[in-house]
Amino acid sequence: MTMPGEHDPVRPAAGRLFLVSGLAALWCGALFGVVGSWQHVLPGVVDAVPFVKSRPLHVSLVVAWIFMGAVGGVYHYLPSITGRPLYSQRMAWWHLVIFLGTGLLVIVSYLMGRFGGREYWEFPPVLGIPIALGWILLVYNFFRTVQKRSGPWPAYLWMWAVGIVFFLLTFTEAHLYLFPGFSGNAVRDLTVQWKAYGALTGSWNMLVYGTSMVVMERMGGDRSVALSRTAFLLFALGFTNLLFGWAHHIYPVPAAPWLRILAYFVSMTEWIILARMIRQWRGTLNAGMEQRHSLTHLFLFASEVWVFLNLFLALLISIPAINLFTHGTHITVAHAMGSTIGINTTILFASVFHIGGAALTRPARTGFWIFNGSLLVFWLCLIGAGLVKGWLTVTTDMVFQSIMEEARPFITGFAISGMGLFIGLTLLAVHAGKALLGGGTGQVENH
Repeated sequence: MTMPGEHDPVRPAAGRLFLVSGLAALWCGALFGVVGSWQHVLPGVVDAVPFVKSRPLHVSLVVAWIFMGAVGGVYHYLPSITGRPLYSQRMAWWHLVIFLGTGLLVIVSYLMGRFGGREYWEFPPVLGIPIALGWILLVYNFFRTVQKRSGPWPAYLWMWAVGIVFFLLTFTEAHLYLFPGFSGNAVRDLTVQWKAYGALTGSWNMLVYGTSMVVMERMGGDRSVALSRTAFLLFALGFTNLLFGWAHHIYPVPAAPWLRILAYFVSMTEWIILARMIRQWRGTLNAGMEQRHSLTHLFLFASEVWVFLNLFLALLISIPAINLFTHGTHITVAHAMGSTIGINTTILFASVFHIGGAALTRPARTGFWIFNGSLLVFWLCLIGAGLVKGWLTVTTDMVFQSIMEEARPFITGFAISGMGLFIGLTLLAVHAGKALLGGGTGQVENH
């Protein structure tokens, strides 16, 4: 069902181009991910882009996809939510230009071997300045657009507002190491660094989960979903997770035990509430409705499955006796991949296909199943490699090289499934890009 204003002609095209650019970043990030995975199996397989370069290229491009996919949705949906045009289309365009220009400089800096030495923000810190300036344009544009909206804010507006503001705060916090008072103390530096990155993840979760609510509202035509107690409970938990969820990532540094316990509780509960909302929404759709046979519905269903899979893994590795074997292994990577690809990317694909009105064609359906099937094998291989590495590291005196030889079958499976994941992403990204640039047909094709 189309909501009022869904095809409002005043909506700026900047939102769609943010999404197209995000899809391009995802495709490139996945490509460098494939290169990096095979460099584990066959060292020197791609000498032109060694692992020290392919890894930051992969991470930065995928993070860029998450933010561009979420921000593109904000720019696209906001006019129909508020009932008025975006405050400044020019600001949205400048934000896009600044982000893309800075992104190109980041890629060039990596290829030239110039790094900042930090996780996630591995580029030279001077490039953080235009990113922050572009984000300030988003902050101003967002609040000037929503300030005159009448009636109570739905939960997704609160999520977007908090996510937008706290990204800027945590991005600034992540660069405090540039000041002597922080870089001179290793414990303080590490604590602030991982606190900032944990809150950064919380900020993009707020943007992505808010987007999922908007998509569910527009597909089902029920505005009460985003005004429900469940929706605001998800917002409250997401905000608390943003503030405290980082605590269980910093075992090497001093932290109060209650803070770690709270962080685990909030992280797990947040996912449970999200899964419950998606399941309730799916239950409101009539089995014969067209939406149940759309790409948007398929990806929201996939996100629900990945929430449960990642929740199960997270609960296991939160048990201290198990964490002793899994901490710092490929299982941590599996958890991260399950979150960024299994949950965030599937939600963003649901939004992209809803905005583009992409038809459920045979190639798109094939891409969906290749993507999710390969991701499942990819995820399981990482868990297998982590179990081997963790068990042998703790229980034997084997050297690292020998341990990794034992884990080699899982690493090889991880690299092969990564190629399948890349193929599925390619089919989906091409289909989504055509729909976004062509306006989308909105027709459903059943096979």
